[in-house]
Amino acid sequence: MNDLERNKTNARALYDLMFNQCKPREAAEKYIGDTYTQHNPEVGDGKEAFIAYFERMKAEYPGKHVTIKRAIAEGNYVVLHCHQTWPGDQDYAGIDIFRFDENGKVVEHWDVLQTVPEKSANDNTMF
Repeated sequence: MNDLERNKTNARALYDLMFNQCKPREAAEKYIGDTYTQHNPEVGDGKEAFIAYFERMKAEYPGKHVTIKRAIAEGNYVVLHCHQTWPGDQDYAGIDIFRFDENGKVVEHWDVLQTVPEKSANDNTMF
């Protein structure tokens, strides 16, 4: 498996473990590098901040789920385009960008989220 495929596999596995299986500590230990720079303004840098955020999400939104629609890799970056379902809240279209180190571990993260509206000016979906 080349680095691009390894990184896409690791990004998918990280997301599934932290989000769908609600195991952020295990996800961090397996897939996050020694340093972790976070660009989401609601989450601090480092593994412990990552874990705390997703532990809170697990408690506040039991049953939350993400479906990865596509993964794109270039260099040491992977982009995931996802459909996030948050029970009791709205659905979201999300783009996550992960930067990987030479060992296939995530060391940096960016994301953008947009709510999935009930009505659209076109017949296309957001996915």
